Amino acid sequence: MSNVILLVSCPDKRGITSAITTFVYENNGNIIHADQHIDEQSNTFFMRIEWSLEGFAIKREEIKNRFVNVASRFDMDWTLNFTDKQYNVALFVSGHLHCLYDLLYRFRAGQFKCNIPVIISNHSKARAAAEEFGIKFYEIPVNKDNKEQQEQKQIEILEKEKVDLIVLARYHQILTAGFVAKYENRIINIHHSFLPAFIGKSPYAQAYRKGVKIIGATSHYVTEHLDEGPIIEQDTVRISHRDALEDLVIKGEDLEKVVLSRAVRWHLERKILKLNNKTVIFD
Repeated sequence: MSNVILLVSCPDKRGITSAITTFVYENNGNIIHADQHIDEQSNTFFMRIEWSLEGFAIKREEIKNRFVNVASRFDMDWTLNFTDKQYNVALFVSGHLHCLYDLLYRFRAGQFKCNIPVIISNHSKARAAAEEFGIKFYEIPVNKDNKEQQEQKQIEILEKEKVDLIVLARYHQILTAGFVAKYENRIINIHHSFLPAFIGKSPYAQAYRKGVKIIGATSHYVTEHLDEGPIIEQDTVRISHRDALEDLVIKGEDLEKVVLSRAVRWHLERKILKLNNKTVIFD
């Protein structure tokens, strides 16, 4: 039996929680999970509530229309989803495949409740991975002269496959503003956390020469401003003088895999709400 997931953000005022839970109760709903948060600086109320459809008095296709009366009273921004509706996810990758393989193995193990119909790359290296997992593969080379043209090809594929979420599993291309706008809050990226200290190629070599003591990874939603989108997850690990450059790379790639997988899972589980350039992540 499917559950309903309601995500809400609105100006904070008295009675919001009561109105939502009363809506569920009066229609014979059983609440499975509920969590809320108030951002005091912006006076914004956030809530994620999940309830079972079993025995619920309103047909699933009518819930949105019925909840509008509650939402309008509190000027809510809200989305309603069902746990049996799985997202279609497209994976973009270049030459580094560690994040791609990690996502695919987690998908095969059942950790991600989604479909992965397509892998898109500007290199050929990921073709074998796509074949191994039975996923369509498109190699679309991109350079500064053909970027918009190639992105249009990508968009045609994404639309054909009805893609809901794009994951940049180490895709080393800057997306155009038009592409990002088309998939706002639906593109997740991963990168090392050396920015802005170590920009450009070989960031781990730069960090090694500098003798840094902590390395990390950051996953975020993509905006038109490079690597400045709302952060979803971060993690770090300590290193020492005993770590060679190869050790830094291994530890960094391990972090990238874990941080990206968490971000993807939370998005798929509808646990993320955005406030300006910040995110609220529900447990």
